[in-house]
Amino acid sequence: MSDLHDRPVVRRARADDVPALVASSAALFAEDAGTRDATVDIGWPLAHGAERFASGLDDPARLLLVAERDGEVVAHLAGAVAEGSAVRPVKVATLLGLYVRPERRGTRTGARLLAAFLDWAREQGAGQAEVTAYAANEDAIRFYERHGFGPRTLTLGQAL
Repeated sequence: MSDLHDRPVVRRARADDVPALVASSAALFAEDAGTRDATVDIGWPLAHGAERFASGLDDPARLLLVAERDGEVVAHLAGAVAEGSAVRPVKVATLLGLYVRPERRGTRTGARLLAAFLDWAREQGAGQAEVTAYAANEDAIRFYERHGFGPRTLTLGQAL
């Protein structure tokens, strides 16, 4: 475990963080979908991530956080909030992506990013927070369950 002096600073992403966000997102895609879902284009972050992250920096419905240590981004979180619908009339905050470099795992960096996301979601008036994880990603599922998330729906798939 890290001590207080070893903790990264969690903050909102800035324009100069976009290259680090792209690299972190590419690592997430490669490690997660790249090993679990052949239908995902794992090159998407390198091809489209810079534009997507840059456009989200000033969007009040999106949240981009980084965890920075010694001037280097070691983790990121992307989230969004959406108004409810007639069928489901509750504002929902969706955690879109969370990645912590392997050498920083176990240091509560992910927990700190998640706590900041949940605080932001509450400030946005969200009544529900959600995240999707691959069924085979047991570490991610355990992490989210430790932080109060639980299964609500199950999506089944079949390759055609």
